[in-house]
Amino acid sequence: MNMNELEWIPATDGDETEYLEIAFGGDGNVYIRENHKPEKVVVTTETKWDAFVLGVKAGEFDHFVEGIE
Repeated sequence: MNMNELEWIPATDGDETEYLEIAFGGDGNVYIRENHKPEKVVVTTETKWDAFVLGVKAGEFDHFVEGIE
C-alpha cells in the first residue's frame, strides 16, 4: 500500500500539535501513525480495529489513563 495514497484522518480537535492519524486502506487493513513521525506506520486488520474500538467504548482501557488530566 502506498502511504501517500491513503486518506489520513487526524485524531485531534485542532488544539494538539502531536496526535494520531488513521487511514482505512480498502484492502482490509487499518493504518495508524503519529503526525510528527509519518514514516512509522502501524498496520492492523479492520476486524482487530473494530474490536479495539468496541473495547474503548466499553471502558476496557480506562485504567491506563486513571489520574491523567
